[in-house]
Amino acid sequence: MHRTYAKDTLKLIDKKIRLLGRVQTIRDHGKITFVDLSDEAGQIQCVLKEKIDLLEGDILEIEGTVKKRPKELVNKNLETGTVEVAVEKAKVNSKSKPAPIPTDGDGYEIEEALRLRYRFLDLRRQRLQKNLRLRNKAAILVREYLNKEGFVEVETPYLSKTTPEGARDFLVPSRLHLGKFYALAQAPQQYKQLLMLSGFEKYFQFARAFRDEDLRADRQFEHTQIDIEAAYVKREDILKVVEGLATFVAEAMGKTIYKKPFPIFTYKEAMQKFKQDKFDLREKQDGETLAFAWVVDFPLLEYDQKEQRYTFSHNPFTAPKEEFVDDLIKLKNLDKIESYQYDLVLNGEEIGSGSIRITEPKIQRQVFAAMGYSDKKIDSDFGHLLEAYEYGAPTHGGIALGFDRFCAVLAGEKSIREIIAFPTSGSGQTAVMDAPSVVDDKVLAELAIKKR
Repeated sequence: MHRTYAKDTLKLIDKKIRLLGRVQTIRDHGKITFVDLSDEAGQIQCVLKEKIDLLEGDILEIEGTVKKRPKELVNKNLETGTVEVAVEKAKVNSKSKPAPIPTDGDGYEIEEALRLRYRFLDLRRQRLQKNLRLRNKAAILVREYLNKEGFVEVETPYLSKTTPEGARDFLVPSRLHLGKFYALAQAPQQYKQLLMLSGFEKYFQFARAFRDEDLRADRQFEHTQIDIEAAYVKREDILKVVEGLATFVAEAMGKTIYKKPFPIFTYKEAMQKFKQDKFDLREKQDGETLAFAWVVDFPLLEYDQKEQRYTFSHNPFTAPKEEFVDDLIKLKNLDKIESYQYDLVLNGEEIGSGSIRITEPKIQRQVFAAMGYSDKKIDSDFGHLLEAYEYGAPTHGGIALGFDRFCAVLAGEKSIREIIAFPTSGSGQTAVMDAPSVVDDKVLAELAIKKR
């Protein structure tokens, strides 16, 4: 007999079926036992007359007949609450130990370290099952929209070169080139720009980004971003594509967009009106309304008091607005130079950041010079990119959208850990496997690494 899923029992009344699933709850009423059996499609009440040794978490296989419940026994809180299965044969396929954490509630009250240690159990709870399926649906919708718009999904390397682009790098020692290191890519920034020089005019990918930075509710060592780049575009073109994408996904998920088209604020306007560059436009903070807004015209550079020099406000490849190019070339009024940088804000969170890129090597060199980089350092860290731009570069720009953050908002979660299958804890330890861990001395010797 083929397997039936819980949700399909509604259309199989008085039919014999075979179910496979996990015992969710057990209610012993003496002569009969009620068992809630769950599978990935739902949950169904099963009625056993035969005594059987069961624990919550056991994997159970049953055969029986679907019966309509009496009106007074209908469970309105369960999708299959109008039916139950009269069990004729039952077999325990796998026994479970008593679970160290409960999995029948939301789980917010359970200590994070315990939840992550037993994440494979934690993920059984309905809230997290729902969250990960929401994430999957969102990814499908993103691909559907961008494919329809002519974007090509291209994967770029995780192993890359360490460059001063922002956060600290995660370094990977090379066994074949002792004393040298790869860096896990903080973003596919340079690769996607190189793709625009390669004849690809519309690119995207779900990129994993690795950054060794302090952790918080909306930040992990590794996160997923919807990475987009397009050639022969202006800022308005990127904003239009992203607005269409965000609207398509949000509305397909049953959300309401607060205002269309998305409001646009300059950086100066945002700081004057909201005192910050990420803000919430909603009058009432309900989870079903999404208030998107754009912030544009960011400063190209900002002064780092600690290092006593200018650094980029977002990334070093952002193009200055035309009217400020002369000041950049002359390295004057650096704090007043505006750029083609834009951020997408959602319900008080920044969920996307992008820009139109610099395509002239001379201007790119001046940005690095403004940040105090020597010619030697520029050539060492970015010579490959500067050379590429000498072979004809179309105007291009793009954006990186925080997929984890976007999904957290869609799911009504405050922390992105709740929509990631195996997140890192607040102290930087991985779920279940408890990395970082000690490495054998023999392995370190192969890499020419010595312990302190």
